[in-house]
Amino acid sequence: MLIGEHRHTIDAKNRLSLPAKFRKEIGKKVVITFGLDNCLFVYRLKEWEEVAGKLSASSFGQANTRAFNRHFLGGAVETDVDAMGRILIPDYQREFAGLKTKVVVAGVHSRLEIWDEDKWKEFTGRIKGEADTLAEKLSEIGAI
Repeated sequence: MLIGEHRHTIDAKNRLSLPAKFRKEIGKKVVITFGLDNCLFVYRLKEWEEVAGKLSASSFGQANTRAFNRHFLGGAVETDVDAMGRILIPDYQREFAGLKTKVVVAGVHSRLEIWDEDKWKEFTGRIKGEADTLAEKLSEIGAI
C-alpha cells in the first residue's frame, strides 16, 4: 500500500527520485498522468491498466466522458524507474502541475501524487479545516 507524504526535489534534468519507501512496491515501470487538483498521478502498471480499462469502457457518446478521457489518458506517459529510483517527468506534465524544484510525493493507496510543495501546503491547509465535514459526508454514503 502506498501511503505517506515525502518531500523531494526535481533535478535540472526533470528527474524525480521516488521515496525509498515506495521503490520496491512501485516496480520498474510506471505511468504518469494528469491528476486532479493540479497534481500528477503515478500508477503502477497493473493499477493503470485497471483504471484505463474502466475509462475506456465508458460511453464515448457523452462530451464530458470524451473530454476527461482525452485529458487523463491522452496526457499519460509510461516511464522507467531507473536504477537510482528516479522517474523522468515530461515538461508538459511539469507545466500542468506547476512543479518547481521542491515537490511532495504523497502515497494515496494505489497511486502516488506529485504536488508542487506550495500547492500541497495550500491544499492540505484547506482540507484540514474541512476534515470533519468531509468525514460526515463520507459516513452518509457508507464509505467510512
